[in-house]
Amino acid sequence: MDTLTIVAIFAGIGIADTLYLIYAKVTKSDVACIGFPKRWCKKVQYSSYSTTFGIPNSIAGFLMYSGILLFALTQPALPFWPIVVLVGIGFAFSLYFMIIQAFVLRAFCTWCVISFINFTVMFWAVFIR
Repeated sequence: MDTLTIVAIFAGIGIADTLYLIYAKVTKSDVACIGFPKRWCKKVQYSSYSTTFGIPNSIAGFLMYSGILLFALTQPALPFWPIVVLVGIGFAFSLYFMIIQAFVLRAFCTWCVISFINFTVMFWAVFIR
């Protein structure tokens, strides 16, 4: 499978992930916590780390995943470098949030872990592969 296909598939998964989180934010409902204690997801969901510069991480993630998908689907009409930049920034933020969950909050959220896996796979496809 080529790099753009991998990036497009995982950006699509990320869009679905973040849309679910945006839905939970808008409806003020708790997210489903699959594989972790429910209190962990609530702790992460309602922590001060769930926003960056006042923007919910789910919205920032949605915009980032959407940009990645847009650039992946419009290749070669648009340049490849925006994918590299967005994936790099997304991976860095996702890694940062995983560290916060592990060492500060001491709780993990299913949806953040999924996002970290998505960005790790895209990072691998873009930078290492």
